[in-house]
Amino acid sequence: MSPRSDRRRSGAGAKRPATPADLAARAAKARATGAGRAAEDRARRMVAAYLQTAASHDLPLARVVGELADGTAALRLGEAAHDMLMHAPPPVVTQAACRDGCAFCCLLIGGDGGTITEAEAIRLHDALSPLAGQPDGRAWHPSACAALDPDSRSCRAYDARPTICRSFMSTDAEACRINAEGGAAEGAGLLGSHLDYLAVQALARDLLKGLARVSTYSMARIAAGAVAGEPRDDSLAAARHKPRALEDACRDAAKAMAGRRG
Repeated sequence: MSPRSDRRRSGAGAKRPATPADLAARAAKARATGAGRAAEDRARRMVAAYLQTAASHDLPLARVVGELADGTAALRLGEAAHDMLMHAPPPVVTQAACRDGCAFCCLLIGGDGGTITEAEAIRLHDALSPLAGQPDGRAWHPSACAALDPDSRSCRAYDARPTICRSFMSTDAEACRINAEGGAAEGAGLLGSHLDYLAVQALARDLLKGLARVSTYSMARIAAGAVAGEPRDDSLAAARHKPRALEDACRDAAKAMAGRRG
């Protein structure tokens, strides 16, 4: 590899930001590939507000970069988007059929379980590690999330569950069962705030090019590794997605939102 191409890959030669305010200029040009223009614009505004707050509190640049890279910022901003949504909750919330032990949404037929950030992966692994060696949800169903209790079908890491779990709701438990078996029934899906969370993380990845790696992870693999007694770093390495996964997750969420509006 030539020195020039190496510099392009590493971001060398570009002016490196020194403060959170410096990152704001990058954020104005960053893209959330796959999320769609509207979600990208919302993500850009949310990240700009986050950086403005960080600058006003004199937060060190290293902390700000770290929170953007590991998904802590996306979690906070996603929660804020969720709270705004709850001011006028959609029917899937007001008419939710979700209940403890239903668990059809925890059948991970695709195997991946969904896209989660590093902060979520660490929190989930730490919550499940003490349960290593105990029977898990796969004793109930081979495709179930390892975080489930096999008897009650309750989540054993409920307080540490990732955003994708918190965002999935349904007005029809039977639709969840049908979909878990490979069908396409209506009534279940992700809240719109989940797309905002994904878009923020995608924007952060573009914003931090040459500064920090922004990875996403397979939720199912993290949970399975934790209950198998696998060290956290080993689980993270095994569950780390290829870069394209975040773009695909954004595109899938955007398509689902567009279909719902249609």
